[in-house]
Amino acid sequence: MNRLALFDCDGTLVDSQANICRAVEDTFALHRIDVPERDAIRRIVGLSLVEAMQALLPQAEAAQHDALATDYKARFFEMRSTGALADEPLFDGIIDALDQLGADGWLFGVATGKSDRGLAHVLAKHGLTARFITLQTADRHPSKPHPSMIEQAMADAGAAPETTVMIGDTSYDMLMARAAGTRALGVGWGYHSPHELHAAGAHAVASEVSALTGLMVA
Repeated sequence: MNRLALFDCDGTLVDSQANICRAVEDTFALHRIDVPERDAIRRIVGLSLVEAMQALLPQAEAAQHDALATDYKARFFEMRSTGALADEPLFDGIIDALDQLGADGWLFGVATGKSDRGLAHVLAKHGLTARFITLQTADRHPSKPHPSMIEQAMADAGAAPETTVMIGDTSYDMLMARAAGTRALGVGWGYHSPHELHAAGAHAVASEVSALTGLMVA
């Protein structure tokens, strides 16, 4: 079986919180709803959009969650189309880590709450598209922590749960990995704390990118 390193995107590969927070803030303002604090917004990064809106506004009805999700997508697309997006940099050391893991024989995939279009934009911008053999997004799967993304990624890569590591910065990633029976490797530079990652089932948490390769066990 092949070995698969499956990465989350936002908060794991790239720091995209500025754009996500701004799009949520603008969307809530459009609907004349009290804008959430940025700490609350960062906590929902990684969920699919409807589930994210449910978490931010649990008292609302389903129709409003759907409307918020639709308008968030429209706002994000507008920001991208007009050049208003802030830079979404790779976290320092990501390229080196991919180079080392690739040399060790790992295959790479992404499992993200982003859309296909959003993920394609990020990977192309950083010249990473060709590195990933399987891309799983919210467009084709239930929201994390459902294991569907991991299951399809393993099928694409010819990997098995025992040869797959899910790498992510949120408790949703860790819970998803546990549900799929894979190793769960948290990262400490994203949007949930190491304590939360361990509580959600992380087998280990990398405090910095350079520690990733030494924690890969599959």
